[in-house]
Amino acid sequence: MVRGLLVCLTSVFLAYYADAASPNTDPFPSPPTKKGLQVQMIDDALALGVGHATLNVDLTRLIDPTGKGNGPRWERAGKSFAISARVVADLDSRVKQLSDKGVVVYLILLPYASGEAARDTLMLHPSYARGQKHAGPIGMFNVVTPDGTAWLTATIEFLATRYSGTGDRGRVWGYIVGNEVNSHWFWANMGRATLAEVIGAYERAVRIVHAAVRTASANARVYLSLDHCWGKRYGAGDDRQCLPGRTFLDEFAAAARKNGDFDWHVAYHPYPEPLTDCRFWFDTTNAPQTIDAPVVTFRNLGVLTDYLAREERMWAKTPRRVILSEQGFHCASRPDGPRDQAAAFALAYVKVDAMPGVDAFILHRHVDHTGEGGLRLGLWTNKPGTVATPDRKRPMYDVFRAAGTAEQDKAFAFALPVLGAKTWADALERLMQPLGK
Repeated sequence: MVRGLLVCLTSVFLAYYADAASPNTDPFPSPPTKKGLQVQMIDDALALGVGHATLNVDLTRLIDPTGKGNGPRWERAGKSFAISARVVADLDSRVKQLSDKGVVVYLILLPYASGEAARDTLMLHPSYARGQKHAGPIGMFNVVTPDGTAWLTATIEFLATRYSGTGDRGRVWGYIVGNEVNSHWFWANMGRATLAEVIGAYERAVRIVHAAVRTASANARVYLSLDHCWGKRYGAGDDRQCLPGRTFLDEFAAAARKNGDFDWHVAYHPYPEPLTDCRFWFDTTNAPQTIDAPVVTFRNLGVLTDYLAREERMWAKTPRRVILSEQGFHCASRPDGPRDQAAAFALAYVKVDAMPGVDAFILHRHVDHTGEGGLRLGLWTNKPGTVATPDRKRPMYDVFRAAGTAEQDKAFAFALPVLGAKTWADALERLMQPLGK
C-alpha cells in the first residue's frame, strides 16, 4: 500500500514538473474582433463584446517581501519569493472571468512606488526620483541590483506560469512592460537619465520579462510601451526626461540586436494631438504621413506599421506585431462634444480594422477618472464627487458596442457627416491627404 502511494505521488510530481518545465505551445489567438477595453467593470466589458482587455498589475504591491502574508510562493535558484495573497486573488478572478469568455488578456506590468521601503527597494530603479516636480509614481524596473533582478524574474515567472493555460486560473497572452517608457521622467521614473541609460535599463527589463514568460509559454507576447510622440519628445520634459518614440525604437532595436535579438513587439498609444481635442482628422500640424512626423496618431498610424515592416526591424522575417494598448477620445464640454467623441471612435475603429499590422484597439477609459487632468475619456461618465464610479453612458458607448458586429454600419452612419465624408472609404482617403487639405 505504501509502495502504491509512493508511485502515485511520484506520478503526480512528474506530471506537475513536466507541465512546469515545458512551455505551453498553444498559438497566439486570433479573436474575431480587434475591439478592446482597459476593463474596470468586467460584466459590462463582456456585454460590450470586447475581444481584448488590459489589466494593470502593480508589481510592487504584488510581491510580499516579508513572506508573512500566507500567499503563494515561487521557488527559483534555491530562493523562495512570496506573493501577496490578496493581490493575486483579485487578479485570478479578473483574468479568469475575461479569458473564459474568449477575451485575449494582456497584463500591464507597473512598478508603482508604494512608500514601503522593503517593496520599493526591490522593484523601483535605484535612481527613482522621489518627490521631484512632475516625476511620475511608476518607476523604471530595478534591473540594477541582484535582489531587484531576482525578484523581477521570479515574479514574472510566477505570473507566466500561473496564467499559461495549464491550470484553471485563466490565460494571459500579452505582457506589456511598463508604461510610455520613452517619457521616462513621467511614466518610467529613473530620474534624469541619458538615452543610453534609459535604453540600457529598459532593454534589460524587457529581456528579463521575455525570458521569464518563455519558461511557461512559447507564444505569449511581450510588448514595449510607447506614447504618441514620434519625431519629437514630449514637450513637458527635456532630453534627459523624455525621448522621441522613433529614436527610442531605433536605439532599443540596436541594443536588442547587440545582446541577441528576440521577439519583442510594440504596444502603442496613438492619442490625438492635443489630447484635449478628439477630432484627429483635423490635425493640421503634427501628424503628416511621413517617417519624421512629430507624433503618430490615428491619422497617420501607418507611419508606425510601415516602420516596423522594414526588413531590418523584423523578427524572423515578419513585422513585429502592434497593439494599441491605451488611447482614448476626450469628450469636450461643448454641445457637440459627445457626438464628436463617438465619431472619433468610429473613424479610428474603421481605420484600425483595415490595418493587418495592428492586432488590437484597446480603448481607454471605461469610466471617466478624476485623476486624468480634466480629460473625459470614458464610455461612462463618473458620478460627481467620485473618482471613477460609473454614472451614465455616453453616445460613444453604443457606438463601441456595435463595433465589429452586424449593427456597425447603422450605428456608425451618424459619423460620416461629422467627418465631411460620404463613405468610409472617402473618410479614410481624407486622412491620407496632405495636412490642411
